[in-house]
Amino acid sequence: MIKRANEMSVTLEPHLKGGDGTTRVVNILEPNEMHGTGRLFGISIIPVGGSIGQHTHAGDFETYYILKGKAEVNDNGNIQELGPGDMTHCKDGDFHSIRNIGDIDLEYVAVILYSETKKEEAN
Repeated sequence: MIKRANEMSVTLEPHLKGGDGTTRVVNILEPNEMHGTGRLFGISIIPVGGSIGQHTHAGDFETYYILKGKAEVNDNGNIQELGPGDMTHCKDGDFHSIRNIGDIDLEYVAVILYSETKKEEAN
């Protein structure tokens, strides 16, 4: 499969998980293209001052890989500043949030895959 940039769907998520502003998600793969392994593989773009609110992962886990900008991440209570090339991983059962603390859009790869528990329930 090959997709051109203009063929990828874009989702607008206002106040995602109780956060500020509208997060834009470029869906590299649609959930049905992930063959039951997960529900998100995309580029998330958070505007200056925007955020995704604190939330807990249940039945899945999420990884962010920062491409552009400056983020403040709450990783299960551990607050850290991240920039391009940094990553954060939220395990099943843990919580996290992310805020754009820079002066340009924050862009990062976001991947949500199902945990073994969720996969077993699906079978």
